[in-house]
Amino acid sequence: MSTLVIVESPTKAKTIRNYLPSGYRVEASMGHVRDLPRSASEIPAAVKGEKWAQLGVNVDSSFEPLYVVPKDKRKVVKALKDALKQADELVLATDEDREGESISWHLLQLLQPKVPTKRMVFHEITEEAIQTALENCRDINDQLVRAQETRRILDRLVGYTLSPLLWEKIAWGLSAGRVQSVAVKLLVHRERQRRAFRRGSYWDLKATLSHQENGQKNGQKNNFEAKLYSLAGTRLANGSDFDENTGQITAGRNVVLLDETQAIGLQSRLEAGVWTVTNLDERPSTRKPSPPFTTSTLQQESNRKLRLSARDTMRVAQGLYEKGYITYMRTDSVHLSQQAIAAARSCVESRYGSEYLSPKPRQYATKSKNAQEAHEAIRPAGGIFRTPQGTGLKDKELALYDLIWKRTVATQMAEARQTHITVQIEVEDASFRATGKRIDFPGFFRAYVEGSDDPDAAIEDQEIVLPNLKVGDTPACQSLEAIGHETQPPARFTEASLVKTLESEGIGRPSTYASIIGTIVDRGYAQLNTHSLIPTFTAFAVTDLLEKHFPDLVDLGFTARMEQTLDEISVGDVEWLPYLSQFYLGDEGLGQQVLERQSQIDPDTARTIELENLDAKVRIGRYGPYLEADGEEGAIKASIPQDVTPADLDIEQVETLLKQKTEGPEQLGIHPEKDEPIYVLIGTYGPYVQLGEKTEENPKPKRASVPKGTPLDAVTLEMAVGLLALPRLLGNHPETEAKIKASIGPYGPYVVHDQGKEGKDYRSLKKEDNVLEITLERAIALLSEPKSQRGRRKAAVPVKELGNHPADESPVNIYDGPYGLYVKHGKTNASLPEGKKPEDMTLELAIELLEAKESTKKTSRKSAKSATKSSASSAKKTTRKTTAKKAAGTTAKKRTARKKVADDASSEEKKAS
Repeated sequence: MSTLVIVESPTKAKTIRNYLPSGYRVEASMGHVRDLPRSASEIPAAVKGEKWAQLGVNVDSSFEPLYVVPKDKRKVVKALKDALKQADELVLATDEDREGESISWHLLQLLQPKVPTKRMVFHEITEEAIQTALENCRDINDQLVRAQETRRILDRLVGYTLSPLLWEKIAWGLSAGRVQSVAVKLLVHRERQRRAFRRGSYWDLKATLSHQENGQKNGQKNNFEAKLYSLAGTRLANGSDFDENTGQITAGRNVVLLDETQAIGLQSRLEAGVWTVTNLDERPSTRKPSPPFTTSTLQQESNRKLRLSARDTMRVAQGLYEKGYITYMRTDSVHLSQQAIAAARSCVESRYGSEYLSPKPRQYATKSKNAQEAHEAIRPAGGIFRTPQGTGLKDKELALYDLIWKRTVATQMAEARQTHITVQIEVEDASFRATGKRIDFPGFFRAYVEGSDDPDAAIEDQEIVLPNLKVGDTPACQSLEAIGHETQPPARFTEASLVKTLESEGIGRPSTYASIIGTIVDRGYAQLNTHSLIPTFTAFAVTDLLEKHFPDLVDLGFTARMEQTLDEISVGDVEWLPYLSQFYLGDEGLGQQVLERQSQIDPDTARTIELENLDAKVRIGRYGPYLEADGEEGAIKASIPQDVTPADLDIEQVETLLKQKTEGPEQLGIHPEKDEPIYVLIGTYGPYVQLGEKTEENPKPKRASVPKGTPLDAVTLEMAVGLLALPRLLGNHPETEAKIKASIGPYGPYVVHDQGKEGKDYRSLKKEDNVLEITLERAIALLSEPKSQRGRRKAAVPVKELGNHPADESPVNIYDGPYGLYVKHGKTNASLPEGKKPEDMTLELAIELLEAKESTKKTSRKSAKSATKSSASSAKKTTRKTTAKKAAGTTAKKRTARKKVADDASSEEKKAS
């Protein structure tokens, strides 16, 4: 008997094949095999003349979808049909979520098997999971299929109905989407908040105090900081007391607002005073570890810690799942199986000791309203968790697996115990506060600290040590500093914060966020700049149109209720057809709304963006956003540079751009050698300097970018001459004799070591470096800095160097960590025995400690391997006859032709591969 197993991807097929006997054949469908037509060329001739054909959904015939096999999938379908002819049984092993269920249903409809067919689901690709899944096959879940089909139709209706309207009224190539447009609205509203923001300023005092504790040697004192909290019994104003729209103190706040003069005067008055501790408060607290990862939280934490985009996170996670390293990566659940809990607790005990184990197994409850998809959190696969170092993974895969491993293991660790300390110190009528934090027991911090990639360093950063003070102590004031502050505008969304907001509002499915954010950036609705999502002027125009004419479609509450209804369809609580009919064909349905608004929307108005405090109009043109203002001889138009954001466009920038257009570029002076004028201009990519005028004889005058962040009024003739002379030859490298140059590129100023055929070695300049002044010695120093080390945390300084290990001549040193002194050799750390001091330790004693620690690791690894072999052996005996496989990710279809623009938005519910 032969069995054909169909999964989505070749990687998944390769992994699952390892667990199947010879009678099983595994083939990949390469993602979806059928879909709604993406272009006119895919529409069958029989229906090409129908009005609804371009939409791909016959809205007048029970919303019947028009499914076609894309041209690039025809060979795949033929291969699957040929394979099925040789099989006695068909097993559909696509992913266990709604989209996976839909793929299996489409395969069933296309292949029309004459042999017995089963549906197999699992959430991890291990031998045990595959065997269990084979023993518990089921039929295709029609409700899940219908829910996914409804979602797909709904997204097509929104995308293909609204996108053409945007092309006509604003600009060609734009798209709208059920979730995408709401996400863009969030970005735009945050940018408008930043534009409306008015900065407020306030001053306070910071004291550096010292206290000599009993037992300390003469002159040895502990310094600590304290900040002014209140004056004459009234609290000092801070940033939270200001109204963002006025830059003034919020009405009704009883606070003292100091300006610079008052702060300096107070500083002079208090410096010589007597400082007395009047109150001391210690408040113990505990922290529980965060739940294991869901799709959303994995994307957020990966963005914060690893700087991976949501799209990259899902791509790497899918690879880990398909290779059998982690459980299914599209899930809303924080539940852990008993097998996973046991595996995590075993890791804690062997790696950190029993004192770091939580008293009892810890389970988490899923809080998401619409939790569904897989039934377990994202965790390392199997009953024994492979350590990150033991996987053989590299680069992004290793980093993401390490993140998942640590988060999962931390869930079964003891709570962290901390003590928060507040000390009140008074001098005359001023009250200062010093705050500290002591970590009494690190607990799960040993393995995982949210937002940090180095738990030990994070713990050190969290601890704020204060001297042992008591009421009545009189610490000495070493210095008193007056410090000015300015309030900051609301922070722009990052990928992590946008994902968090979408999930908390119930907008869309977490499994689609990666593709949605990707579409927002790809379509030009936002730019990703230093991890911030900055909406473009086009995003403003599209959001304004949708909010004015289709408010429900971008309303957070309406979109969340729509998502809830789609989930209710998946469990049979709501009928899909009446819902679609009401949404599209009802009196207030989308189809009717678009017909009515078509003639009401004026293109000139739709392309115009209203920004407060600007006389000039901002319009969207064929080549991007531009300014338009009335002039003596008609309208004056000037392009807006790409690096100017809607929140930052002000009156001065507008005047400069328009002046350049009417009066021509500003002449800085005459080049001392070329005897030609030098101009400073603002172009699409920012300010630049130009040598000579652009004429027919000189169509491409020499130009050079002005360093980013340099104000136009700071550009001098001398600077311009220097910029036009770039690249600068600094000299030759002392070792290679090759040239070293300095210049400015697309990513900013840099130095390059040009070794000809050997290649070029680049280093970016630091903030303090000036491309026009950097010396050869400084350039050599930058080039000597390893690329991989730049931006990383400074290495810890050893307390004592013991010498080199006889085995490999690498150093053996003693360090002081958050849990006490330890000896380190390579990647092995061993704590010093109780009572031992650095001066007591010798190289021989240290090597004994390290060998003991290493032997413990080896014992742990051996027992893990033994347990794996035993488990595998018993599993094979249990089910010899059947073993099968599953999994893997859907390969998101790339739409590149202009005809497919609308489909990019309507397919936002598809998973990114």
